[in-house]
Parts: sequence; C-alpha cells; structure tokens
Amino acid sequence: MSTVGSAPAPEAGRIELAIGGMTCASCAARIERRLNKLDGVEASVNYATEKARIVFPAGVTVGDLVAQVEAAGYTAEPPPPPDPPAERHAAAPAQDREEIRQRALRDRLIGSAVLTVPVIALAMVPPWQFTYWQWVSLALAWPVALWGAWPFHRAAWTNLRHGTTTMDTLVSLGTLAALGWSLYALLFGTAGEPGMTHPFSLTVERTDGSGNIYLEAAAGVTTFLLAGRYLEARAKRRSGAALRALLEMGAKEVTVRHDDGREERLPVERLAVGDLFVVRPGEKIATDGTVAEGSSAVDASLLTGESVPTEVRPGDEVTGATLNAGGRLVIRATRVGADTQLAQMARLVEDAQNGKAAVQRLADRISAVFVPLVITLATAAFGFWWGTGGGVAAALTAAVAVLIIACPCALGLATPTALMVGTGRGAQLGILIKGPEVLERTRRVDTVVLDKTGTVTEGRMTLVATHAAAGQDAEEVLRLAGILENASEHPVARAIAEAAAHRHGVLPAPGDFANVEGLGVQGTVQGHAVLVGRVRLLAEWALTLPTELARALSEAEEAGRTAVAVAWDGEARGVLVVADTVKPTSAEAVRRLRDLGLTPMLVTGDNARAAAAVAGEVGIAAADVIAGVLPRDKAEVVARLQAEGRTVAMVGDGVNDAAALARADLGLAMGTGTDVAIEAADLTLVRGDLRVAADAIRLSRRTLSLIRGNLFWAFAYNVSGLPLAAAGLLNPMLAGAAMAFSSVFVVGNSLRLRRFRPLS
Repeated sequence: MSTVGSAPAPEAGRIELAIGGMTCASCAARIERRLNKLDGVEASVNYATEKARIVFPAGVTVGDLVAQVEAAGYTAEPPPPPDPPAERHAAAPAQDREEIRQRALRDRLIGSAVLTVPVIALAMVPPWQFTYWQWVSLALAWPVALWGAWPFHRAAWTNLRHGTTTMDTLVSLGTLAALGWSLYALLFGTAGEPGMTHPFSLTVERTDGSGNIYLEAAAGVTTFLLAGRYLEARAKRRSGAALRALLEMGAKEVTVRHDDGREERLPVERLAVGDLFVVRPGEKIATDGTVAEGSSAVDASLLTGESVPTEVRPGDEVTGATLNAGGRLVIRATRVGADTQLAQMARLVEDAQNGKAAVQRLADRISAVFVPLVITLATAAFGFWWGTGGGVAAALTAAVAVLIIACPCALGLATPTALMVGTGRGAQLGILIKGPEVLERTRRVDTVVLDKTGTVTEGRMTLVATHAAAGQDAEEVLRLAGILENASEHPVARAIAEAAAHRHGVLPAPGDFANVEGLGVQGTVQGHAVLVGRVRLLAEWALTLPTELARALSEAEEAGRTAVAVAWDGEARGVLVVADTVKPTSAEAVRRLRDLGLTPMLVTGDNARAAAAVAGEVGIAAADVIAGVLPRDKAEVVARLQAEGRTVAMVGDGVNDAAALARADLGLAMGTGTDVAIEAADLTLVRGDLRVAADAIRLSRRTLSLIRGNLFWAFAYNVSGLPLAAAGLLNPMLAGAAMAFSSVFVVGNSLRLRRFRPLS
C-alpha cells in the first residue's frame, strides 16, 4: 500500500495567486490591468475570492507575476503544493486568519461607534452643549479619526506611494481635514473658548470658519464606513465556505484490507489506487471505487440529492462520500485524492465562483475621476482664495468645505443600509441574501432552473397508494408489508413501514427476515410467509400478479413512481406505490415565478417519465424539462443555457446542485438542503418553501432599486454642493449638515424596505 506523495508544481503557464491588501473592487481592477500589461499574460482578478487566475507565456515566471502585484502595492502568494494531509491542516490556520481579521474589524467598528454616538449627539443637539463640551468631543473623536480610520489612512498612503487614488483616499483626506480644522479652530480660533455653542447655520455666506468644529463629521464618516466595510468582509469570508463544506463531507478514516486478510484502520489520505477497503453498514464510502465483494444499497443523496438508493453488487462502481445503507462491502479504490468525484465537484464550485465578475460598485467605478477631481478642486479653492487676498483662514475654510461635502458618508451608507434593512426583512421572511452583488443579478434573470428532488418535491419517499387484489383488505396488505419492511433500512421500505405504523401503531418484529439482493425482502409475519418486492421476487416463488394488480403496477411505473408487490401464503395480495411527492406549494411557486417574467425549467437525474409527471403537476412545459442529468453535469446545463443568451437562476438543495448554484447568474438554495448547496448559493430559502423563491427575487429587486436611488441622491448632493463649497459660499458647518442630511435621507429611504410584504 502506498501513501500520497508531494504533488508536482502548478501547471506551467497557468497559476492562481492569493492576493492580499485589496480594499475595493477598483483594487482588483488595478491589479488586473497591471498583470495584463505583461506580454502574453491574461489575468482575471476576483475581489470576492481574493484570487488572481493567470495564464502566462513561457518567458514569464511566477516571480515576475508576484513582482507586478507587489509593485501595485499588494501582496501575492502562489498556492502551496496540494498535499492532502498538509492541506487539511493548513486550511484551519488560513481560516483562523480570516476570522482574526474580521474580528479585528468588528472590534474597531464597535469601539468607534461607542465613541462616535456622544460626539454626534453633542454636535447636533445644542441644548446638550455644556461648558467645554467641545473638548470632550475632541477627546472622543480623535481616536476614531486616527485609530478607527486607520485602515483607510493606510490604504490611502499605499495608493499615494503608487500614484493612485481610491475612495479610501477621499475618506482619509476628509476625516483628517475635519479633525485638523477642528484642532485649528479649538487651539487658534474661537471654538475652544468657554461657553462656545455649535448651532446649525443654514445661511450661504462667506466665513473664515474659525469658530466651528467638525468632529462629528470626522467620527461619523469613519464609523459609518467601517460598518460598510465589516458587512462586506463578512460576505467575502463566506465565499470559500462551500469548498470547505464539500471537503469535510468525505470520510476521514478507512478500514484497509491487506493481502494477508488483516484489516487496519487508517487515515483516508493513506489510501492508494488498487487498495481494498471495507465499508460496514452505515459508514461512508471512503473514495471512488469498484465493488469487489458483497451487495448493498448505497445512499447517494448527499451527493445527488435523489432519494432512492442504488443497489450495488460486485463489479459496480461507487462514489466516495456516499453512504452504505445496507450490507458489508469490500471495495477496490480506483480514484483517490484530487481525482475523486467529490474533489472534482469541489473544483467545479471553485471554478464557478471564480468565474463570477468582481463586484463593480458605482462608487468605485467613478472613483478614478471623482477622487482626483475633489482633491484638485479643494487645492484650487485654497489657492484661489489665498491668492486673491482672502486670507489663510478663508482659504482653509473653502478647501475643508470641499473635502467635507465630498466625503462619501452617504456613498458608504447607500449600499450597506439598504442591504442591512433588506437582509433583515428577508431573514424575517425566511430569505438570506449574501451580499450586494446578488441584487444586481436578480434584475437580469429571465430563466429559473429548478432541481426536482427536495426542491419541487419533498425529497423523501412516501406511500401514495395501496392496491389490493379482489377479496383482499388494503389495510391488511399495508399492515403485513409494513411489519416485514420495518426490519429493513431501505428508503422504500421505510416509507411503507412508516405508513403502516401511522395507521396501525407499533409494529411487531417479523420472523425469519431476509433481504433478497436487488429484489426485496421475505420473512414470517404472524404465521404468514410474506414477500415484499419486485415482480421478479414473486416469480421466483412461481407467483403472478392478478390482472388488476399488474395494471396498477404498470400505471405507477409509467408515472415515474416506485411500485412493490406484496404476497403471502402463496398468493399475490396487493401492490404498494411509493413516490417522492410534490410539495403542495410548488405549483403556486411556479405560477409566481412566471408572473415575475421568468421561464421555469425542471432539471433532474430521474428518468424522463418521473420528470414529466412532476412537471405536469406543477405547470412546467414538457419542452422545459431536462431529465437524466448526471450530478456533475448540472453546471453544464446552466452553462449551456447561458450560452444561449439566457440569464439563469438555479434553485436546488443537494451537493450535486452546488456547482450549478455557483455557476448560475443567481443561485437559490433551499435551507432544508445540504450546507454545501447553501454556501454555494447567493440566496438561501430557509423554510424550504419554493414560493419563497419568488419573494426572494422580489425583495432583491426592491433592495437593488433602493440602493440605486440612494447612490443617485448621494452623488446628487455632492455634485450640487461642491461648486458652492469651492466658491467659498458654503461654510464647513453647512457642508457637514448637508452631509448629515444626505446620510439621514439614505437611511430613511432604506427603512422603507421594512414594509416589504410577501405575496399572499
């Protein structure tokens, strides 16, 4: 038996770098432009996942790529060798580092908020302005403007060293300008005198501003933008959770059988191709392989989402991470490590996530013009008023007013406040929205692909019909079959046993129970020799179904349902029909999706008959049904629809849906499904009710509309206020008031989302 060794270096000409130091989507764009300047290099930088996927020619080395990123002011690290044991142990520290960074940002936000609230209250409510209140405000505000805003100052300094500007530059300049002018007014002006008050002045007039302080602007801007940064960090951190959940699904240990027959329990990483390993009932299959000995039912629902297990026997292939629901199996490993189907699904999810365009928020898109323009305007205003004899105080007043009116407080609030209210309201309605980039995609969606099992249907087998032969009691058929099936763990058997127990109470144990491989079960029940299973099982006992039972069985199978025959004492007595039933709300959900202008489609791994039956029941056209899709091919179905020009939403609940959810323009996961699907999706429907999908899209579109309105008004007040500030007609106090009003407007506008109601 061999162990896994070190893997080769990354494939020549293609690499994925981990990027550090990015603070906004414009950072990703800058790195991407820098890398693409190298001859033959094609780079795609994803701000959400903090990765750069690069294709480079033979003349370019990995060192050259890292140097380009570092020259832009950021860090870059190539991936470590993918040794599974090392990778597994290294994943935790990396995750810990993310948690530490997020916790530090949260602590910075909390500390800043605690100090900022009294500063804003004192500035905005003149009756509270006691003697020397301004000095108390200074003591509270300067830690916020320096320590709280340190991430913005650091990013601004990094950008300055590389000759670039972002919104961080403007935040840093605005807060430092407000703090600096307040210090000047307190120390050298009249603002520090006892009894000084700070009333709002709504007049537009020229003033030297030496009696005004703007500490609430410095502290408030910092705290509001830290809140937005923290929300963004939380959303970004979850982008890798789907991959971690996928990798955690696999077995951790395996029982290997050596050539001498000895069995040894080992870590799954030491399993090699060709090894024989034992899987007992209830254990996960460690890796992909071929059954060498034994027969059993394998439950692949964790991977496929389909509720009916597959019967396997020697020679059949099995997949790692699936569950052995029946007998003891001996399996020969055919694929291990990165070659397994589970690992391939993890790569599909990662590829789909990295393929999504980085979020280009409006504020970042225009920052390349807006920020230099504001800085130039502030400098020009200072130079003009100083040069025309207005004095240093008047010149500083005009320059500071420009920076304060332009300081993007409302811009920073526009997205996070609407997102906070929208996501909070969504959570009350059972809708979890991951981030602002999700909202943009809901507007463009025109096709919604629905997974069948667990999404449109209940995802578990239930008894739907009992047919008794002439002269037989249907309840007796169910009771005797339920007693026998109660000794089996097969999902079809469980459905029959649960139905019998529900109608007849506690079921006694059968006698002489035996599982007949791939055919059914047999045993003794209260003195009767009972058979429950396929028609072939009855045929082995020379029993045939009466015409009416044969017809019922045939009709059930034509409808895509599972039918089992019941016989006892040498005579066929009945047919039991089980199926994965359609949720009672699915048809209404499909109608609501159509009302939103979407085209519903059904995709499933089930056969065409079962798929058509479900589609007809919920109102999906036959032409919009895609059946017989392998788990790994669902993402390809989504990609094919996208290639046709459609914007696709995917609704699913199983691990097999994770790659498709990530590949889709909009992924919606049923909260009753697997963690992997939930983490890969953009929206999670907590209640598992498909009708919530329509409400989720409506809420997302409403939230997006409010964000756009917020951004419009945030820019509008900047554009209207900047000329007045530059002309010296807007004192910094009025500029601060205008900035505060724009923030209040944005928050108030966002609060309208609390009145969102689901469709009745």
